[in-house]
Amino acid sequence: MSFEDEMKAALDTFVVESRELLQDMEDGLLGLEHDDNPQDAIGAIFRAAHTIKGSAGLFGLDHIVHFTHVVESLLDMLRDEELAISSALIAVLLPCRDHISSLIDGIAAGQMEETDEQRDTGKILHEQLRQFINGTPPDSSSEVITHQDDHHPHTSGGGVVDSGNWYLSLRFGQDCLRNGMDPLSFIRYLSTLGDVINLITITDNIPHLEQMDAESCYLGFEVVLKSNASKEAIENVFEFVRDDSVIRIVPPRSKIDEYIDIINNLPDDDELLGEILIKSGVLTKHELDECLSLQKKRQKLTRSDTPDAPIGEILVKQEMLQEPILNAALHKQQKVKDTKAKEKQNIRVDAERLDKLIDLVGELVIAGAGANLRASKANDIALSEATSEVMRLVEEVRDSALQLRMVPIGTTFSRFQRVVRDVSIELGKDIMLEISGGDTEVDKSVVDKIGDPLMHLVRNSMDHGIESAAIRVARGKPAQGTLRLNAYHESGSIVIEVSDDGGGLNRDKILAKAIEKGLIADGTGLSDKEIYALIFEPGFSTADQVSNLSGRGVGMDVVKRNVTSLRGSIEIDSEAGIGATMRIRMPLTLAIIDGFLVGVGKSSFVIPLDQVVECVELPKECEDQDYMDLRGEVLPFIRLRKMFEIDGAEPRRQNVVVISSGANKTGLVVDRLMGEFQTVIKPLGKLFGHLQGIGGSTILGSGEVALILSVASMTQHYSRMEQKRLLAMPNNSNR
Repeated sequence: MSFEDEMKAALDTFVVESRELLQDMEDGLLGLEHDDNPQDAIGAIFRAAHTIKGSAGLFGLDHIVHFTHVVESLLDMLRDEELAISSALIAVLLPCRDHISSLIDGIAAGQMEETDEQRDTGKILHEQLRQFINGTPPDSSSEVITHQDDHHPHTSGGGVVDSGNWYLSLRFGQDCLRNGMDPLSFIRYLSTLGDVINLITITDNIPHLEQMDAESCYLGFEVVLKSNASKEAIENVFEFVRDDSVIRIVPPRSKIDEYIDIINNLPDDDELLGEILIKSGVLTKHELDECLSLQKKRQKLTRSDTPDAPIGEILVKQEMLQEPILNAALHKQQKVKDTKAKEKQNIRVDAERLDKLIDLVGELVIAGAGANLRASKANDIALSEATSEVMRLVEEVRDSALQLRMVPIGTTFSRFQRVVRDVSIELGKDIMLEISGGDTEVDKSVVDKIGDPLMHLVRNSMDHGIESAAIRVARGKPAQGTLRLNAYHESGSIVIEVSDDGGGLNRDKILAKAIEKGLIADGTGLSDKEIYALIFEPGFSTADQVSNLSGRGVGMDVVKRNVTSLRGSIEIDSEAGIGATMRIRMPLTLAIIDGFLVGVGKSSFVIPLDQVVECVELPKECEDQDYMDLRGEVLPFIRLRKMFEIDGAEPRRQNVVVISSGANKTGLVVDRLMGEFQTVIKPLGKLFGHLQGIGGSTILGSGEVALILSVASMTQHYSRMEQKRLLAMPNNSNR
């Protein structure tokens, strides 16, 4: 791989990690106002901004460093409790987070410099940040904004210290270059924390030419940095090379003995070292002489069996003072190593590679089914046992592969914290978001596609579900409305609920509007759920006026269409004056499912196995009916032959597959029951997008194609067909 390719890969990693940090930053900011103990959250937000700034500095992305530097400074003041948490402060920090995200998106698109529009936005946000910082009592922290354009020191990590000269002794590991790290980039980044007064390159470790490896790093640096940054901030500059490098940092006005170890590890050029230390102001000439003298005494002490008492007392005193510091440093280093080891247990895998794996597993399932079918036809017991074992292993591989794509839906839910906050301000309402079931796992492909439908449902609930504070108080409700997002598993599916404690849906108004639009016949007996489902009809709305967020009902057909395309269903529970719940039910994965294979004529259909309740024989007395008595319960059923207009004579004996969709049961009348079937879902393509009740197709072991039924879509489509049939009947107005 060329250097350019390595840099591009490193930059891509920076973009991905930055986006994750920005999401964590947003989540933390949204929770600050309601956190009783916000210090941990503030620290996490600060670290996110600091890591982005540090990583951007390594790539020379000065515009990101420049902007994030000021945000980080304000966060540090917040961390030191020099600023109080307030809604106004959060309202400024959230757009700052968005601006950093915009800059990162520009990098992802190959835009290495900020645009004029981004620069103008950054200036406006900087001005807003300055107002917060300048409103605090005057102290040294106020210089952060005043001098930030000149790259003067900042206050990151551990508070502000007086400006002074830091001494840094750096020995980069030999694998530094191989790991994609440029030692000089760290030196350049130090200049954003202050002024580099002196810099010496140490080359004593460079071997002879014939022994030199061009990819190994043999360089070291002695750096004097004038800065008022904290030690933590300077240490964090070297976070990515800390494990395999030797980084020694001595703060300003440190005790003389803190320079001893550095001097011991430097080349034997005391005059050069002394000149740098004195000229940089790290030590006076007297202090340097004392330091070197103490070094010689220590060396003499190690060669003496009976040290003199004064020197012994000095060393004992020094070791007593340094032991707690040493122990703390070792403890911190061990924590970092443990964290790094834990991080290395996780591997970042490109989503396309994972999709490719799932596709291959799907093809393996089809091939295995074909081999199993041929083995059974050959009537070879040994071969059948072998293919059965192969199929068992294939199922385990399938389950393991699908598990790789399972992610908690809480990540999607948490993004709505920002939506609820912004829309609440826009509507002038006080709305709180409650999230439960965030640990519920679902296929990543489902998570990616459910975001838009959820967004529409959330906005509608806030706009037309939850009343204004004045109306709520008049109705005896709390002034603050509550919006709830919940997720849970049910019978192999995932159920997502969007609930509000608003006024609920107006049943009578919906029914009257449906009759007016000719969707149903006057006098048609419909349950409450069937009436509520009418709002998903195209163009249906009961809103008196359309707001910027759209009225409840406008665009709901799009929501339903998107959910149906995921082989899901949506239903509504509502109680007037109490609130409403939109309930989405979808399969856990969109790639491979366990199905139940049935036949009608020469056609084959696959029913999702998790929706199959039981199979019964169709009673003879029900051959001319569309319902049957199932142990005292009326079971309506759909004749697949009639619905899909399949030619051929009906067999003497037909079967009913009882399926469930939520709390409702329906029967499917079929010719043959062909048993359980593990199936790979293949999309039908845009040409067949208009088909109702079909969720996809699959290839059988025999090579034939079978259609996969979308139970929810099919039952709803059949219900609409029956309603239209009733409307078309003569004298339907008198029914």
